[in-house]
Amino acid sequence: MYITRHRSITDPQLREQLWRLYLRGYSQPERLPTSEAVDREEFDRHLRSDSNRVWVTWENDVPVVMTLIATDIASTRWLNPAFFERHHTERFRAGLVHYVMWVVVDPSCEIRGANVKLAQQALAAEARDGALLVFDVPDTYQPQLDGGAAELMLRMAQMVGEVRLVPLATQRYYALDFSGTHVPDAMGDDEAIGRTRIA
Repeated sequence: MYITRHRSITDPQLREQLWRLYLRGYSQPERLPTSEAVDREEFDRHLRSDSNRVWVTWENDVPVVMTLIATDIASTRWLNPAFFERHHTERFRAGLVHYVMWVVVDPSCEIRGANVKLAQQALAAEARDGALLVFDVPDTYQPQLDGGAAELMLRMAQMVGEVRLVPLATQRYYALDFSGTHVPDAMGDDEAIGRTRIA
């Protein structure tokens, strides 16, 4: 196994290999009610961007782990730059608010610590920059504020430098399930399509 680091990936064959890894990593959509998966056009755009850092762990000639870190958070659709400009002004203005856009692990591969080695190399680059590295974790990997994947990220980051974990926000998804309710329609179908009078 070995690790490569990339910026501005223009080689279509390499992008295709990484796209296949990305699809394998997101091949279990039934685990979560939401998906942050991107489509192929957005994936290629992020790989071609010179403001994104891509780290890949390879087993022979097959990519098995990949992470993409955005060094320009305005290029992502997941973070609110105005929040970071207000709350982390100096680092935001210096371009030091970065975002772990994705970490993908091939579910069919036994990686034997390769993801930790990749994380150490990527985190060392962030530590050298003095970055505020933002990441998000679904509830399945972070059921409580303490422990979970966030604690794992912190421990890996502590291997490369002095660091503290800063909680930013929590988002939960809910559904209103009306399947067991019967509510008679107060209007006829024709009226329902038109206007409803409010007293």
